[in-house]
Amino acid sequence: QVQLVESGGGLVQAGGSLRLSCAASGRDFSSYAMAWFRQALGKEREFVAAISRSGGSTTYADSVKGRFAISKDNAKNTLYLQMNSLKPEDTAVYYCAADRSAGRIVTSSWSDYDYWGQGTQVTVSS
Repeated sequence: QVQLVESGGGLVQAGGSLRLSCAASGRDFSSYAMAWFRQALGKEREFVAAISRSGGSTTYADSVKGRFAISKDNAKNTLYLQMNSLKPEDTAVYYCAADRSAGRIVTSSWSDYDYWGQGTQVTVSS
């Protein structure tokens, strides 16, 4: 089992940057593929980015490709999401998630993830 705690959210102007962190406690962080999802008020949860166990493979939603970067530091048990060129439509609660399955490299399906953090709010003003 792994516990996940997000941090780094806040209020930023359009065009600005934020870096989200997700600290993991528990065993074997390196054995989990990880992802970021987000949920805006009144909307469904949306995939943002995912990364493989080793960090060697990543995938992004089209809406954030070229602006966001996901990374994973297995030595520090921490997942990151660097967000640049932020837009008002990026406003949402951002969640990190962990996939314990050994049979997948990366997945964008929220139902494949076993553990979730409590979320951190990101608000982008225009």
